[in-house]
Amino acid sequence: MQNSITGKEKMNMTQQNDEVLAAIDLGSNSFHMIISRLRDGHFQVVDKIREMVQLRAGLDKHNYLSDEAQERAIACLQRFGERIKGLPPGSVRVVGTNTLRVAKNSQLFLRKARLALGHPIEIVAGEEEARLIYLGVAHALAFDNSSRLVMDIGGGSTEFIIGEGFKGLMRESLEMGCVSFSQRFFDDGKITKTRMKTALIAAGTRLRAIQRPYRNKGWVEAIGASGTIRTVANIVKENEWSDDGVITPKSLDKLVDALVDAGHVDKLDLDGLSDERKSVIPGGVAVLKAAFDRLKIDRMIVSDGALREGLLYDLLGRIQHDDERDRTVLALARRYQVDEDHAQRVSAMATQLYEQVAKDWKIDGEDYLDRLQWAAKLHEVGLSISHDQFQKHSAYLVAHSGLPGFSREEQHALATIVGGQRKKISQKEINNLSDELQKSTLRLMILLRLATVFNRGRSETTDTFVKLKASKKKLRLKLPKGWLIEHPLTEADLLQEAEYLDAIEYKLKIKA
Repeated sequence: MQNSITGKEKMNMTQQNDEVLAAIDLGSNSFHMIISRLRDGHFQVVDKIREMVQLRAGLDKHNYLSDEAQERAIACLQRFGERIKGLPPGSVRVVGTNTLRVAKNSQLFLRKARLALGHPIEIVAGEEEARLIYLGVAHALAFDNSSRLVMDIGGGSTEFIIGEGFKGLMRESLEMGCVSFSQRFFDDGKITKTRMKTALIAAGTRLRAIQRPYRNKGWVEAIGASGTIRTVANIVKENEWSDDGVITPKSLDKLVDALVDAGHVDKLDLDGLSDERKSVIPGGVAVLKAAFDRLKIDRMIVSDGALREGLLYDLLGRIQHDDERDRTVLALARRYQVDEDHAQRVSAMATQLYEQVAKDWKIDGEDYLDRLQWAAKLHEVGLSISHDQFQKHSAYLVAHSGLPGFSREEQHALATIVGGQRKKISQKEINNLSDELQKSTLRLMILLRLATVFNRGRSETTDTFVKLKASKKKLRLKLPKGWLIEHPLTEADLLQEAEYLDAIEYKLKIKA
């Protein structure tokens, strides 16, 4: 078997100056886009666009996005799409957060959203959102190795991260945000002392889960990010309740009193508070004050960096061959004591097969090869549970582990490839993927299956070069003359594999 280069090594090793990258954050309250020019490994912001879409406000009690909210979002994405039209694949990253995580009809919306934007959209888990937020704040403020707490109040969730330097050590995403809490406790706009107290108790109850471990860990500085906390900082500064916009417990108490005194969001007249923020500020302030109380925060400064900036730096890491997903895969494999030498042989064989059929099968993109190689490196994690049906155990571990760097769809596709490495192929599992991922995931799965067949003997050395051709649903496998006679077990496995593929209407012909 010949040595093969990795997906990262196949990339152009020298990036040109003036490469333009874009990051889009489809938040529960606002959609943000940042466009930057990459120069000598650093970003120069070219353009920023923000629109308050209030996607969360369109979520009904059954967690379905209303048609009206979807129309607002699509109209915004069409405008964003016009601005980034012409940027090549791989130079734009788009992520959806809490509302798109919980919306039951998010897949239907995403189909329309991708067409409007012209680029793929990833839905990230709460912990991954927290990781990206911390990355954006850490770069914006050039963190040293001191321990810091970063907090970001979104429309539907609030993220808390303690980290040192550019590495987040503790990450949590709690289901409470400025829109969700404003809808729940101040739905008609009225702000009373009783309602604020109820909101504070609800937020405090959710914070109990992280209160002890976070306070025990400690930090030297607390930083807030995104719209709600920046708005609070502006209010306390403009009203001279705090110096230089630093948020303190006393300044928060004054803000709470001001909200209650106004009595209704329509009567709010505070310097530093924009009209578009009035309807969601009571819920956001309740979350922030509860965090100050429970975590014993004595002061908080504000960062301009947030999720979208974190996306840019994460994208830069991928371009410069420093991909968080590579570290995640390696860590997971080692956690479950995978035979790394065997996994590497399977990965090399899978890559060899991939390179021969990628163009004909229309999977000739770096992301596809990466996914195949990650699946190969993780395909035996389930052996740590049991050899019996280990592929199912592997799929479960990949699907349900926290995988920093991976979107929810990427993780699902990876688990599906791993789970389909042997035995019958489940068309149902393939159909559970988004339309865009179904065909490519099945074809990557087939390549992994063939790679595992040829490595079943776990031999440390092999000089077999397998020739593979593909056209739509047909595969032709050619082996050296007489090879199958010398390897009867592999021959039997290949014949069985042909039957498995035939069941999903793929044809495998074997020639030796």
